[in-house]
Amino acid sequence: MSTGRRPRVGVLALQGDVREHLAALDAVGADAVAVRRPSELDDVDALVIPGGESTTMYKLAIAFDLLSPLRERLAAGMPAYGSCAGMIMLADRVVDGIDGQVTLGGLDITVRRNAFGRQVDSFEADVELAPFPGVPFHAVFIRAPWVDEVGPDVAVVGRVGSGPAAGRIVAVRQGGLFATAFHPELTGDQRVHALFVESVREQVKGQP
Repeated sequence: MSTGRRPRVGVLALQGDVREHLAALDAVGADAVAVRRPSELDDVDALVIPGGESTTMYKLAIAFDLLSPLRERLAAGMPAYGSCAGMIMLADRVVDGIDGQVTLGGLDITVRRNAFGRQVDSFEADVELAPFPGVPFHAVFIRAPWVDEVGPDVAVVGRVGSGPAAGRIVAVRQGGLFATAFHPELTGDQRVHALFVESVREQVKGQP
C-alpha cells in the first residue's frame, strides 16, 4: 500500500466515465490509477467506482474475476467513493434492479435505480452538501438513482433542494464509504474528490 503524501486511489475501469475521475483525482493530489485486475486492486489505498451502467458493471466485475476481491477489500475497510452507478454498486439493497442484479455492498442503504428517469430526463441542480455549508454544489444527474432508506450508521450529507424531487437523498456517507447520485467529475468542481482524497490520506497516514 502507498503510505506517501499522495495516496494511491484506483478508479474501477470496467465501464463508465473513468478518464474524468482519474483527472479529478490527480488534480486534488492523488496518485490516480485505473483498476481492471485483482493485482491492480491490491496496489491501491482506495477506490472510486464511476458512473455508467450498474448492470453492465457488475457483469464485467464477474467476468474480470473482480467481484469477490472487491467485496473482500471493502469488507476489510478500504475507503471507496461511488458516483451514480457507483452508488448502486456500493448499496446493500437495490429497488428496480434487473433480475439477478448483485452489488458490492457496504453501504447500509436502499437505492432506487434510475429513480429520476431515463437519459432524456437528465438534469442539473444545486445540491446542499453538509461538508460544504453555504456553497451549493452544482450537480449533474444522468439516469440517476436516489436513496430510499438509510441505516442507523449512515449519514445523509446531501438532498435535492428544489423541484419535483426536492428532499430526495442524493449523497450519503458511512465510515470510509461515500456515494453521490450525481457526477461531480463532469462539473469541474473538485470539492467532492478533494474531500474523499483527504479522508483517504488520513486513513493511510501512519500505516506500516
